[in-house]
Amino acid sequence: MGQQEKVATSLAGAVSDGISASLVSVDAELARRYPGDPGTRQPVHTVYVPGDAFESGTIRSWGDQALAMLDEHAPDAASLAAVLGLSDELAEPVYARVRAKLEREPVEDLRVDFEDGYGGKGGAEEDGDAARAARLISEAYRNGTAAPYMGIRMKCMEAAVRDRGIRTLDIFLTGLMEAGGLPAGLVLTLPKVTYPEQVTAMVRLLEEFEKARGLETGRIGFEIQVETSQAILAADGTATVARMIDAAEGRATGLHYGTFDYSACLGVSAAHQASDHPAADHAKAVMQVAAAGTGVRVSDGSTNVLPVGTTEKVHDAWRLHYGLTRRALARAYYQGWDMHPGHLPTRYAAVFAFYREGFEQAAARLSAYANQAGGDVMDEPATAKALGSYLLRGIDCGALDTDEVARLTGLSRADLDGFAAPRRGDLTATAP
Repeated sequence: MGQQEKVATSLAGAVSDGISASLVSVDAELARRYPGDPGTRQPVHTVYVPGDAFESGTIRSWGDQALAMLDEHAPDAASLAAVLGLSDELAEPVYARVRAKLEREPVEDLRVDFEDGYGGKGGAEEDGDAARAARLISEAYRNGTAAPYMGIRMKCMEAAVRDRGIRTLDIFLTGLMEAGGLPAGLVLTLPKVTYPEQVTAMVRLLEEFEKARGLETGRIGFEIQVETSQAILAADGTATVARMIDAAEGRATGLHYGTFDYSACLGVSAAHQASDHPAADHAKAVMQVAAAGTGVRVSDGSTNVLPVGTTEKVHDAWRLHYGLTRRALARAYYQGWDMHPGHLPTRYAAVFAFYREGFEQAAARLSAYANQAGGDVMDEPATAKALGSYLLRGIDCGALDTDEVARLTGLSRADLDGFAAPRRGDLTATAP
């Protein structure tokens, strides 16, 4: 080794100490407001089932109906590939994985709906449906038939339905507690949020429930549904959704875009209400920027075009749903809504194709980065984070297998977690 170079400085150590002291509050704010992704699994979709229609066999029924639709309208890999435009290389692995997913885990996230999709009459009928939902969900988690995530969508915090929504939520959560406690996969959705004060009200409501039942403060989180223009842009010109995240006091888990309510709020005609409308793109872009780094995840909405009727009509609906899902994935909206069992085949086909077609390149790039090897792309720590996240999402949904990822990257699941979720301000910790 050569002689060590002499280093000269001009600033006294007290300068650095003073600057650090002046930024203590900023450091604390960064840690509080932007903790980063929680590192847990994000479902690829949310399925909505009306509270008066939800049964113990609903999840299995959705999977069976989806499989039956494949049998009728795309009985083999070649036929599904022809409908969706899948390459020959992807056709067999995607089709096989779709069928396996529908048999093993047809629904990743289920919301029993007591809002727009609910057909009950309220009063005693809604009380009973909420209590039944709690009982059935508790039973599902005990007997292993639950989706990874389950919960309810209550009514909103607007005056006309506020008391009803609070009562339904109370009955549901109390039912879960009486049946053995809150499941780890519990998710609640607060719809039609317009003002941050409505989020604050939800926080206070959950705090009171936690106190009443002796739960740890902050145990219960919730999703915020964005369905009004005021949720994106407030009267003073600020981004309301960013203020809503702050108002949630760490309880917000997701921002869900409501395709049709939001479109209607802006005056978009029914024929053009869709998740790829420019108005939808704007709203989701604002949501995405507001949520970035906070640990709050963004979900796309749904399509109301159902795959029903003749094979030709089913294929048309499948192509539409597949295209919208692929479009959302490319824009980093990794979750969406599915409203019909017939949407499951194309949800999973789109998700699996997305991860499998980019798998080898992502694995090679992350392996080269981890091993300080050369390549035709010079990746930085932030890109390594994105590559690690991509592979983990593929594993979690069933598009990729842990073994094949390990074989191509030389990395374990723990290694991937390390790349995907470095500490704030410490991205270089994963760099070679």
